[in-house]
Amino acid sequence: MKKIIFAFAFASVLWSCKTASTSVSSTIKKDVSVSINLIDIKDDKVMVTVNAPTIYEDEITYHIPKTVPGTYSEDNYGRYIDDLKAYDAKGNLLTVKKIDVNSWSIANAKTLDKITYLVNDSFDTETGKKFGDDEIFSPAGSNIDAGKNVMLNTHCFVGYFTNYMSTPYKVTISHPATLWGATSMTDQDASATSDTFVTSRYAELVENPIMYAKPDYTTFTVDGMEILIGVYSPTGKYTAESITPEMKTMMTAQKNFLGKINATKKYSVLLYLSSMQENDAKGFGALEHPTATTVVLPELMPKDELVKSMKDVVSHEFFHIVTPLSIHSKEIQYFDYNAPKMSQHLWMYEGVTEYFANLFQINQGLITEEEFYTRMAEKIARANTLNDTMSFTVMSANVLTKPYKDQYLNVYEKGALIGMCLDIIIREKSNGERGILDLMQKLSNEYGPTKPFNDEELFAKITSLTYPEVGTFLTTYVSGTTPIPYATYLAKVGVTNSTEKVAGNVFLKGQSPYITVNQETKEIIVLPNIELNEFYKNLGLKGGDVLMAINEKSYNLDNIYDMIGASQTWKENDAITVKIKRDSKEQVIKGKVKLPYEEKASLKATDSSKTKLKEAWFKG
Repeated sequence: MKKIIFAFAFASVLWSCKTASTSVSSTIKKDVSVSINLIDIKDDKVMVTVNAPTIYEDEITYHIPKTVPGTYSEDNYGRYIDDLKAYDAKGNLLTVKKIDVNSWSIANAKTLDKITYLVNDSFDTETGKKFGDDEIFSPAGSNIDAGKNVMLNTHCFVGYFTNYMSTPYKVTISHPATLWGATSMTDQDASATSDTFVTSRYAELVENPIMYAKPDYTTFTVDGMEILIGVYSPTGKYTAESITPEMKTMMTAQKNFLGKINATKKYSVLLYLSSMQENDAKGFGALEHPTATTVVLPELMPKDELVKSMKDVVSHEFFHIVTPLSIHSKEIQYFDYNAPKMSQHLWMYEGVTEYFANLFQINQGLITEEEFYTRMAEKIARANTLNDTMSFTVMSANVLTKPYKDQYLNVYEKGALIGMCLDIIIREKSNGERGILDLMQKLSNEYGPTKPFNDEELFAKITSLTYPEVGTFLTTYVSGTTPIPYATYLAKVGVTNSTEKVAGNVFLKGQSPYITVNQETKEIIVLPNIELNEFYKNLGLKGGDVLMAINEKSYNLDNIYDMIGASQTWKENDAITVKIKRDSKEQVIKGKVKLPYEEKASLKATDSSKTKLKEAWFKG
């Protein structure tokens, strides 16, 4: 999973079975047959019918997941289920008792024929203020907008019977002919209004999201992998075709970087663009699956920002193909959706994945050496704001509970830096011949998608495949509580700490905005009673001023992201014209752009004697 944190800052600106003995039938049903009706949607609710397999117990429990892989939070998807009923083959109601928010116990289960229930969507209830305690992260949630879009994350709609998770699933989805389902699964129904998908078990179904919308998709092939880009843009501002060139360039580079470590045959990117209205998605980022990524971003974003965010989140999610999808522990292989036991190794699942999402870009020439240094320096700075003495393995195993859940975001910061340090150690000990990608290849060969490892045995296995120094690092800095001396490891490749002055965003400092929005008038207003930066001071702008237009282009809530995007192209001393309203009077201010600068920690290559090892680190 990858969350786009910066989006929240601007978002805050915008809104403060029957047995053979039964007399009815002697047929043994070996699969779970599900029908989902997307045609007769009422009040944003979808009817789901689940035909049970043959049940041999007197009582059975039907579960909707509390947690799904990749989210690391207790989300309780069962809260969106209404009016669950159970029937025998004659249509008689069976007694149903709700055990908890996600579970329903069914009596006389040997006579159970089917259950029915209504599913509400989660996008309607999002506030965007905080994701984790009550909010479902949008890419893991659901949207039901009749005739327009259904974001069908399967775990939101379909559950499982206790002890029947390994039973095959057959899911039939009826839908309007105007909607098409983008997914990595193969539709086995030729009808234009019905799709049928078959999976070998419940876990496979959960890992295959479907997005129904007006057909807007592209496909292309990269080194034997078929890639599908599906887009839902409510106003039609963006199309799959408009972002495909950048996605193809990036995913081609990723495949080249991974080489033989990846053999996935089909991969889908499902992009939902939110209108950012009160009843729409507000949790921006992505969620990974073995053959798909669901992405949610605001439609208001300028194209260059949209593409940049897509590169960020999709590259991260794609590398989950390596871990945890190919290399994972028993906790993941036998994931318990309602009483999950978490693995100790988020440093690998999320951290190494995030490191690869940055390393491949310099490896494949998509970013410069300086850009890579900037990214790593920023991760060091952000990691230092979190608990640097908390054992990463302890945090991972307990990530669903406080105080550990509050440190989850460190998987993208310190987790990635753990991957970087391990990479440098392996490069140094192998004289540049091998790195962490080689280690992941060996682990993939050792285990693979169907053979999990024991959590407590992974460090020993990694050490046996690499060097004693790697094992020492893992026990000291990953399972241990000692802060990582990043400078020590960077010095091995000739890189040292540095500082530089960088231009900041004129509308945002960190997560604190300089502007707000009047919800009723949609006017953009300079925040009063705060210390404004040089941009505002130089132009004589004051708190309370309404920004009406910049360089003769009008702005308000509807295109605020265009204004923010345009500001990122401004250069020092560029001519600028700002139309404002102050004390109900309009005026035009002309002047020059003065950007706010700040000192930032950086990294710099200073030791030429380490150039060979550094080049092996980047290009090996």
